[in-house]
Amino acid sequence: MSRILIVEDEERITRFLERGLQAAGFTCVCVGTGGDAVAMARDDVFDLVVLDLGLPDLDGHEVLRRLRSRGERLPVIILTARDGVDDTVRGLEGGADDYVTKPFRFAELLARVRVRLRPADTHESTVLRAGPVTLDLRTRRAQIGDRSVNLTSREFALAEVFARHPGQVLSREQLLSHVWGYDFAPDSNVVDVYVRYLRRKLGADVIETERGMGYRLRAD
Repeated sequence: MSRILIVEDEERITRFLERGLQAAGFTCVCVGTGGDAVAMARDDVFDLVVLDLGLPDLDGHEVLRRLRSRGERLPVIILTARDGVDDTVRGLEGGADDYVTKPFRFAELLARVRVRLRPADTHESTVLRAGPVTLDLRTRRAQIGDRSVNLTSREFALAEVFARHPGQVLSREQLLSHVWGYDFAPDSNVVDVYVRYLRRKLGADVIETERGMGYRLRAD
C-alpha cells in the first residue's frame, strides 16, 4: 500500500484529502509545516508528497528545493491556490512532478496521484467494468450491458467512483468529496439527486441503497 505525505496547513483541506486518499486505498500522514515536511519526506518512508506552497514557516518552494538538494526523488504534487505562471514554472523547474491549483476536483487529483505512482512499465486500462456497467475513461462513454448510455460529465464522474469500488458501500460524504469537492455543503442532497439520474439511465437496480449508510454499485 502506497504511503502519501500530505503537507497542508488548512485543517479542512487536510481532512478532505486524507479521507479521499484513504478511501482510494492509500495510507496518509498529514503535517502542517514545511519543517516537518523536510524532516519526514524521504524516499524510504513515503511514495509521494502532496505539497501546499503557502505554509506557515517554510514556503513550499523552499521545502521542494531542500528535498531535491539532498537527493530525495519521490514524486511531489504541488497543490496550491497560487495559479500564476511564475509559481507554476518555478515549481515544475524546481523539481515538482505536477502542479494542481485550488479549488480542485478530487477525482482529478486522484488521477494525477495514480499516474505518479504507476510503475513505468505498466499501463492502467482505460476501460472500467463493474457489474453490468462499462465505462470508457478515454472517450467518456458508458454502457449498460450492450446498450450505450449518454451521461453528463458529473454523472460520469459519479459512475466512475462507483465502478472503482464495486460492491462497496459509499457514504454520501465520500461521494460528495470525490465528485463535488471540499467546498460543497455536506448536508446537500445533490448525491441523492444524481443517484436518481444514474438509475434512470443505467437501470433502477444497478445502484443499491444501504439505508443509513449510503449507496453501492451492484457487483454481480
